[in-house]
Amino acid sequence: MFITFEGQEGAGKSTQIKLLYDYFLAAGKNVILTREPGGTDIAEKIRAILKDTGNSAMSNKAEALLYIAARAQLADEVVLPHLASGGIVLSDRFTDSTIAYQGFGNGLNIDELVSMSNFAGDSLVPDITFYLQIDVKAGLARKLAEGEPDRIEQKDLSYHMTVQKGYEHLLRMYPDRIFAIDGALPKDKIHKIITNHIESKVN
Repeated sequence: MFITFEGQEGAGKSTQIKLLYDYFLAAGKNVILTREPGGTDIAEKIRAILKDTGNSAMSNKAEALLYIAARAQLADEVVLPHLASGGIVLSDRFTDSTIAYQGFGNGLNIDELVSMSNFAGDSLVPDITFYLQIDVKAGLARKLAEGEPDRIEQKDLSYHMTVQKGYEHLLRMYPDRIFAIDGALPKDKIHKIITNHIESKVN
């Protein structure tokens, strides 16, 4: 099973994906936890480039290609082999992020992004995607409270609002795969909603 978590800055993805990881471990499942960009030595180096505030001159196309390169490495090295072994993969972000951020946010051609993402990930599609919805300003405020914003987080509010529109568009397109949850709910309640949804899908 391949499960992804999506959402904007401060939505609580990292908290929820770790709770779900612990849930599967407690059930004795063969589960791994990873993230995009990152998850391998090479992809983590790409992540550092993408997040570095010193790289403000990075073009939108270069940004998209770096994200997709990191995805290719993660898919080949981690995700596809673990799925082939019958395991569960939990990923903090996947292709939906590329559509929302680089497609909607940066205005790049979505069909081209989908094509490149399919090439990078062998056309892999998550079985379930949990989309944590949050007010854009509230989410950014959460991130700012954690420390200095990275290159993506420090983009202007209009960019982040457009990214949100991208996620809402994806939710309408893939209602059977993407499950939206109010990210403002208490974390224990969100976790229960997530595990209930997984159990209903499996059963």
